[in-house]
Amino acid sequence: MEKAFTIFLLTIFLLLHYVMTQTNITTDQLALLSLKSQIISDPFHFLHESWSAAISVCRWVGVTCGSHHQRVKSLNLSNMALTGRIPRDFGNLTFLGSLDLGSNNFQGYLPQEMAYLHRLKFLDLSFNNFRGEIPSWFGFFTNFKF
Repeated sequence: MEKAFTIFLLTIFLLLHYVMTQTNITTDQLALLSLKSQIISDPFHFLHESWSAAISVCRWVGVTCGSHHQRVKSLNLSNMALTGRIPRDFGNLTFLGSLDLGSNNFQGYLPQEMAYLHRLKFLDLSFNNFRGEIPSWFGFFTNFKF
């Protein structure tokens, strides 16, 4: 009886872990698909060919996921000649520790929701066409190394 109860609890735990992991990676996937929808030019088809709901987000070009949480921890889209804007949904990538969008043609303002990226340690937005001043929420990034 005790062994059956232990197996039952283990099964419940594994099921909850699976559901929570899938929900979290789905959140990340939706945030990245929102970014893709804001890309108006991808001349080398980096995102067009790789970023698809049919492929695990952890296998997309430029995306690195953590081994423990299976969440997006790094996004490197540098030097891809992308043109577009960063959507507000980008703030849902809450496990993101490294973001490199350097040497593209991103435009507009940085969304306020990026302030939710508390784990961010590395950020490169150089050589783009963002507008406005450096947002005040940059001061919230206490883990910055670069």
